Amino acid sequence: MDPAERAQAARARVPRIDPYGFERPEDFDYAAYEEFFSTYLVILTKRAIKWSKLLKGSGGVRKSVTVKRYVRKGIPLEHRARVWMAVSGAQAQMDQNPGYYHQLLEGESSSSLEEAIRTDLNRTFPDNVMFRKTADPCLQKTLYNVLLAYGLHNPDVGYCQGMNFIAGYLILITKNEEESFWLLDALVGRILPDYYSPAMLGLKTDQEVLAELVRMKLPAVAALMDGHGVLWTLLVSRWFICLFVDILPVETVLRIWDCLFNEGSKIIFRVALTLIKQHQELILEASSVPDICDKFKQITKGDFVTECHTFMQKIFSEPGSLSMATITRLRGSCRATLQAQS
Repeated sequence: MDPAERAQAARARVPRIDPYGFERPEDFDYAAYEEFFSTYLVILTKRAIKWSKLLKGSGGVRKSVTVKRYVRKGIPLEHRARVWMAVSGAQAQMDQNPGYYHQLLEGESSSSLEEAIRTDLNRTFPDNVMFRKTADPCLQKTLYNVLLAYGLHNPDVGYCQGMNFIAGYLILITKNEEESFWLLDALVGRILPDYYSPAMLGLKTDQEVLAELVRMKLPAVAALMDGHGVLWTLLVSRWFICLFVDILPVETVLRIWDCLFNEGSKIIFRVALTLIKQHQELILEASSVPDICDKFKQITKGDFVTECHTFMQKIFSEPGSLSMATITRLRGSCRATLQAQS
């Protein structure tokens, strides 16, 4: 069978809409995906059996060395919501605040907050059949409720672009409004320090932290950036704001989030450094600012990021040691520099 026939046959077998409701893009490589997924399915089946044993009979999921190892190897979709809720602390918050989510929605609202959220609803996942107005049920209403409740719960943040994508993914996985709200609270309130506040100081800080880590670990890339005067925010702000949603393939994003909920924001740096290190030679070919921007778009596509299991193994080996102490120290110095500039 020649490549064209193989592609045609794969296209006939692989559904045009993925398990999460996203339409596959026009240039989707069906043959490569089918080849990857046939091996990944074997891994998923093995992991599902192990997870079922781990979760059987236990009161809940508690953080442990075993859980950390299991999470890094991927949480099966059927257990994902439960495990995210447990390891992130969202379940504990929900249990301690019964009825709170519904009280937020039934209480006093804010017209400016409502307007800001409504503006972004149609822009959220136009390629997902479950978010279309014609869908039944249409997840736009669920998304609106989660974002409105969160904005009322945390008025310092309110609503910020990017949160719609994150809440959208949470809804697709949990299929539960209230759980999505508490997971959003875990991310915005605890895991991602100050990313979505009006000044976005935490976000700006972490972009500078990544720049410092690249200087330490990939000096040739740092020299290229400095030589062209490229601001890191131009290249990676969406990686941080959207937590790789709409940037990396869905399954890969979910595998990253498995670790993000369990291990915290350090994972974002591991992913970013791995993408840059793996494609260092390609990036170093760039000879202008538009060229660099284009290379940074290219490195988030292709087999390397689609093959999520191998990719996740790489993020824990490629960047080398990366302690929370190092990140905390860099955050302190970068934040101080940014505050001195403002």
